[in-house]
Amino acid sequence: MTVKLSSRTEGDTAVVVLEGEINSTTSGGLQAQLLPFVGQGSRLLIDLSGVSYVSSAGLRTLLIVHRRAQQMQTGVTLVGLSEEVRFVMSATGFLDFFQIEEDLDAARERTGR
Repeated sequence: MTVKLSSRTEGDTAVVVLEGEINSTTSGGLQAQLLPFVGQGSRLLIDLSGVSYVSSAGLRTLLIVHRRAQQMQTGVTLVGLSEEVRFVMSATGFLDFFQIEEDLDAARERTGR
């Protein structure tokens, strides 16, 4: 299984939409694709509504993105977490690292964009 990435810019926000599974096979390539989006604008929204599974390798990738955003003094919002992905992130404490929104509309509303 692969993870598909599409992106767009909305004002000063980079929106990245992911589909598939984030696991040990896909996480390395995904990390290389995600990191350039950090710092492109004032905010990065990662839409995970199309992600059905996140392994520990996937969590590590998200943590690296979070740390890069901290270094660049910007933020990362995760959007559309499935029940399974939310459970894994909650159980491991990863929800504390990110702002979480139900969908892109809610994320836009919160950021005023």
